[in-house]
Amino acid sequence: MTGSDRHERLERTATPGPLNSMQHWPEAKRPLRIVVNFLVVWLARYSPSLRAKTWLLRRVGATVGEGVSLGLTATPDVFWPELITIEDHAIVGYDATILCHEFLQDEYRTGEVVIGEGAMIGAGAVLLPGVEVGAGAQVGANAVVTRDVPPGATVAGIPAEPVDED
Repeated sequence: MTGSDRHERLERTATPGPLNSMQHWPEAKRPLRIVVNFLVVWLARYSPSLRAKTWLLRRVGATVGEGVSLGLTATPDVFWPELITIEDHAIVGYDATILCHEFLQDEYRTGEVVIGEGAMIGAGAVLLPGVEVGAGAQVGANAVVTRDVPPGATVAGIPAEPVDED
């Protein structure tokens, strides 16, 4: 798939010792901040009100444009919601996941996720840290987005690949 490699935009933080990086999460983010983020994200996931979802996500630092629609149980990143940008009139489908971090064995990585204006993210899709979904792009249900999606493109699958429009 065309598009920039998300890995170029990820910030890497090495973690010490024999334990995997997830064991060091309290050093990455204050535990109280994670508790607050979790509660706010949980409320946003289950709220039937689109306005409430937008308001709640903005409280934890996400940038959410006008007319954004997040489906029931759509899950924004709990650790780094401030790295999420969802531009005007985008749709994030039911049970989609927006990840801005990944814990690995010896490091954790963080990266901004941008969903462009009018883009549509299908139900159950997963966006990995550092990806950009262009304006008007479409991500199929249950796709795993590992690379940028160009504006107006349609992608589907695991990993997400361009769909032939014919």
